[in-house]
Amino acid sequence: MRIEETRVKEAFASYVRNYNPEDEKVNLKIVHTYKVAELCRKIAESLSLAPEDVELAWLLGMLHDVGRFEQLRRYNTFNDADSIDHAFFGAELLFGKEQLIRSYLDFEKDAPKEEELALMRMAVASHSAYRLPKDLDERTRMFCQILRDADKIDILRVNVEVPLEAIYNTTTEELRQSEVTPEVLEAFEEEHAVLRSLKKTPVDNVVGHMALVFELVYPISAQLAEEQHYLDQLMNFVSDNETTQRQFVLLRAHMQEYLKRRRAEISAVEVSGEGKGRTGDAADRRERT
Repeated sequence: MRIEETRVKEAFASYVRNYNPEDEKVNLKIVHTYKVAELCRKIAESLSLAPEDVELAWLLGMLHDVGRFEQLRRYNTFNDADSIDHAFFGAELLFGKEQLIRSYLDFEKDAPKEEELALMRMAVASHSAYRLPKDLDERTRMFCQILRDADKIDILRVNVEVPLEAIYNTTTEELRQSEVTPEVLEAFEEEHAVLRSLKKTPVDNVVGHMALVFELVYPISAQLAEEQHYLDQLMNFVSDNETTQRQFVLLRAHMQEYLKRRRAEISAVEVSGEGKGRTGDAADRRERT
């Protein structure tokens, strides 16, 4: 399967021209797409993958949020709970009846194999799922994890660079006065992602996005999340609610302790040469949660 970056970028640009790039939310997802694609490339390269697999990882980044644009036009929200599952919808646009994937790849000269199409479809459809299916083959799981890591890393940037009120469809007053619900705090303390159904207040979304760091699989992903400093800025969320202020003191302390442990884990793996991903226990525990 030949992946031509120019063709892929032209296909993406052609598709998003159907929407208004001056709309803040549309532009947000255009920028996010390119950022995630480059992060996919960096993660794949860190794993010493073959050049064609690095290109495939980059392609998945370019494809992953295709469903967001039509979701926004139809429902005026990025909240899947209030609209559609944007990841599944994007996979349907690309690999279902509309076969949008054919504008990205040259099927006449070098058609992708069925297993590669299945891999790409799974990666796009599951990139925002709470958990990956347990029965994935090793190669498919790896590419799914690369994409999920890249997406999570850039979501931290989005939450810093874009007004939270715009992302969460709320007002500044509601955001700064809200408290973190107990169930969200519990999920954070257990060091795993927060289910959408647990989020009841605007500030729950902030904590939920901070918790994405707990799910990062690959060492370079955790390193990038720290080096870009978006997590630090997100943890320094300004609240006018005294209870929330106290909650964030505890949340920051917990995250800092976790990152210290994660750095030690990464160093131990690098020294032992046991692998480029998480230790088995850490990854498996999150899959069982």
